[in-house]
Amino acid sequence: MAKKETTAIERTYNVPLRKEFMKVPVWRKTKKAVAALRQFLERHMKSDNIKIGKEVNDLLWKHGIKNPPHHIKVNVTKDDKGVVKAELFGAKKKTAKKKETKKKEEKKTPPETKKEETTKVEDNLNK
Repeated sequence: MAKKETTAIERTYNVPLRKEFMKVPVWRKTKKAVAALRQFLERHMKSDNIKIGKEVNDLLWKHGIKNPPHHIKVNVTKDDKGVVKAELFGAKKKTAKKKETKKKEEKKTPPETKKEETTKVEDNLNK
């Protein structure tokens, strides 16, 4: 049997937020805007597992809880497992970097220098 090819769905949306956050008090606007973004992505990408990227979150909260943006443009990808990731439109994609572990070299002091230091201190004390 042939293997099934799985493709990720990639789309770009300009999400309207103002219509939703106008329904709540001033001090809850950005929280409602985040909920509206999630609701929009659930409806259009047909998945409940939504991950909002750091840049999108920072843009939503940039001016505080009382003044979110009216619209936000996002790139949305859905993988085979149904995980939907929303990243800011035009943001650079970060690549995963492998951390290299380097062993710290131990600094060994020759025992001769320690003896010399102690003898110098003893000489100074004896004088």
